[in-house]
Amino acid sequence: MQPLSAKQIAEILGTSVAVGCADALVSGGVSTDTRTLPRGSVFFALSGEHFKGDDFAKGALESGAEVVVVSQWEGGIPSQGAVIVVTDPLLALQRLAHWWRKQLDIPVVAITGSNGKTSTKDFTAAVLSRRFDVCATRGNKNNHIGVPLTVLSATPQHGAAVWEMGMNHSGEIAPLCEIARPKYGIITNIGSAHIEFFGSRDAIAEEKGTLARALPADGILFIPATCEYHEYLRLRTKASIIPVGNGRGLVRAENLRFEAEGTGFTLVIEGAGKAEVVLSVHGRHMVTNALLAAGVGWKLGVPVEEIAAGLTAARLTDGRLRRYLWQGVTIVDDTYNANPESMAAAIETLSDMPVPQGARRIIVLGRMGELGVHGPDAHLRVGELAAQHHLTVVAVGEGSEGIADGAKGAHHFSVLDDAAKWLVREVQPGDGVLFKGSRSAAVERVMHTAFPNN
Repeated sequence: MQPLSAKQIAEILGTSVAVGCADALVSGGVSTDTRTLPRGSVFFALSGEHFKGDDFAKGALESGAEVVVVSQWEGGIPSQGAVIVVTDPLLALQRLAHWWRKQLDIPVVAITGSNGKTSTKDFTAAVLSRRFDVCATRGNKNNHIGVPLTVLSATPQHGAAVWEMGMNHSGEIAPLCEIARPKYGIITNIGSAHIEFFGSRDAIAEEKGTLARALPADGILFIPATCEYHEYLRLRTKASIIPVGNGRGLVRAENLRFEAEGTGFTLVIEGAGKAEVVLSVHGRHMVTNALLAAGVGWKLGVPVEEIAAGLTAARLTDGRLRRYLWQGVTIVDDTYNANPESMAAAIETLSDMPVPQGARRIIVLGRMGELGVHGPDAHLRVGELAAQHHLTVVAVGEGSEGIADGAKGAHHFSVLDDAAKWLVREVQPGDGVLFKGSRSAAVERVMHTAFPNN
């Protein structure tokens, strides 16, 4: 964000400076966390379930913030800086981001989906970075707080933006689209993540379809060629739709191959050329994510050879199929989160991963969250699918019993440390071990205990 005075910020927010210096200049960006507060920033006092943001505002000024935006102020006249009082600091943050986005003349790519948002964001940013200075979502800051903060981190020097949008409940995507105003959209897939709060995949499709509806007539929506909701989305957007896929679509992968270092394929863009890609991760679903990114790069003028180079060089956010070696054992960290579709993708990924003859493919699975009444059947199906792929199944932690029941013959450990001890004892050089589970399952604890990667 460009430097703004307290008076200017207050005017954007539809109010005035309550106390302090109206000329206080914000040049250090925007923050909601006093622990990482840059000097010269504006601090928005957001409240959470167990804390009140206003309680930290005075300390923010003392720590170098130039302006604080609060719902109440009882700190008197500050010795430096300014105070702006609003009804809701969160809405004020979103309003400032909405204003700032209007000042930026850059192409914006918005990404949503039940799985693969962050990986696709990483791929897309890597591709566009071959030509542009890219403002991309950091980590997984993709919600009602993260998106406005990301928008406000953009500068006039950025040539493109890649912003991720997540949701747990109905109605959450629309305000994010209003802030971001994307021209290009990616829907990675429509699965059953958070189905506990929606009741059906059709309801999830309706929410994800908000992005399609938000795109302008000259915009483009990229979706997998296998998307079951293609026609559904076509009827709900003014934008063009470009499907991508393995062996099909204007943007496609041919000659798919699974190599020790990752996944290789020939990138083909109809009418633009072809080039070789080797992703640093395994997985057919990662190829689809890469193709979605390639489609965006193509439409934004990145040459095919540069798109391929960007995809090959891309490194994904931790917990997304990160691979490392431990005493001859290949460890795959896919612990960021889990739902039925991403579990199936992880099972397929491990099945495709090359291992020496006689070595085992071991999958360590924890429970999946936010499935509601669908949970028991979903866990059984995951276990059954892993067994069908001839994987050695290790179910860990509370709530993973259904996975073990479905796999029949799986190893089940209620205590995470017991699972780690079993792995250390049983795993041999050459084996491949993949870890997957919802955040609440803490499967990464088993991985770090058994196979530390310092």
